[in-house]
Amino acid sequence: MSAIDNLAALEGVIGKTPAPVNLKVIDHADANARCWLAASPLMFAGFGDGQGIAITLGGGDPSFASAADPAVLAIPLDLIDDPALAVPGAGFGSLFLIPGVGETLRINGRVAGTDGGILRVAIEECYGHCAKALIRSDFWSAAPLGEWPGDPGSFVNASRFMALATIDGGGGADLSPKGDPAGSMARTGADGLWFADRPGNRRADSFRNIVVQPRIAAALLIPGSTGVVSVRGQARLTADESARAAFAVRDKTPLLVARIDDVTMEMRASAALSRARLWPAAAAPGDIRPARMFADHVKLNKNKGLAARLAGAFVSMPGLMERGLAKDYKDNLY
Repeated sequence: MSAIDNLAALEGVIGKTPAPVNLKVIDHADANARCWLAASPLMFAGFGDGQGIAITLGGGDPSFASAADPAVLAIPLDLIDDPALAVPGAGFGSLFLIPGVGETLRINGRVAGTDGGILRVAIEECYGHCAKALIRSDFWSAAPLGEWPGDPGSFVNASRFMALATIDGGGGADLSPKGDPAGSMARTGADGLWFADRPGNRRADSFRNIVVQPRIAAALLIPGSTGVVSVRGQARLTADESARAAFAVRDKTPLLVARIDDVTMEMRASAALSRARLWPAAAAPGDIRPARMFADHVKLNKNKGLAARLAGAFVSMPGLMERGLAKDYKDNLY
């Protein structure tokens, strides 16, 4: 397999991140993010350092996580499946879901402390993520499942959603959603575990991290179930034609695929998923408006250069962000 192992080679395949994409990132939990947290019953979280990364889930009633201080994310440790991962100083990446909503909220930072049974994260990045992964996985249409495949490999092959945790060279963590139909999300075999890249938010944080620090962790789900397979290993990226062709969907071939070597897999029931009661999915809350959050974050970004001012004016046009997202989801799902 011909591996992509440096940033120049990666950008030669997927292109450079357009500068305006980073304008949606802010360094605190604004009113939109706090409203999102108040409606979210489930979190995927990655904890890492320079040596590696692990992933877990947290969940409960909506508002189990909060940010009364906009600079600090607070989560009760007893609502996290693996609270021992929350070590002060560790990098933290998270993804928050709301039933019925395709978009997700990503909050990254560092573990500031765990006093009093509360995980406190110093927020460094806060931004919304597009709905493509949840649309492709048909995430919210699932019915509750009482049973799931009995071994990790079969579960992975039947999965439709993956939360991928990666770390950069400085131990900063990131968590990205991936979604596809069963059989196209991830596959296991004698040569490791494979998954494909699909169009997303165009930041490509996970893959930029992998070429620097290949150790990854992932949580794979079958929507409707409360089971999770946690995966750890070392990821390698490739643009080999035969590897990519195996993951074609709707006659669209991904630009690259990843193979995870030295794989360890653990399958178990997630207490956080059980508490979150995601399925059958409730209707999306009326006060959650992802397009508005995206637009507000662009305007709150501290970059005040010309590109930022132009982007701020663009997203301020009534209805433009909503129409742009709808068109992107229709035209660029694969």
